[in-house]
Amino acid sequence: MSTIAERVRALLDDLSTDELEERVIEYVIKEVHNGRRLTEVLHDPYVRNRLSEERIQHVMENPEVVGALEDQIAESFQKRDFGFAD
Repeated sequence: MSTIAERVRALLDDLSTDELEERVIEYVIKEVHNGRRLTEVLHDPYVRNRLSEERIQHVMENPEVVGALEDQIAESFQKRDFGFAD
């Protein structure tokens, strides 16, 4: 059975992780809107040094990140720039 102190510590860890994840989500969205590819952004040290692979997967499922990717895809179709050629 866990003590109250352990439960409080776990709660605070969860809150700090959620805040950190939110900052990474904001970073990813900003970079995608700046025209960078998601795979490139996810390999940035800023992302890799802050989140585990599991948490990065969670970031990729965020509706705001998905929306940013949808915007990028729509813009690519409008410009007919699909990123296949350099």
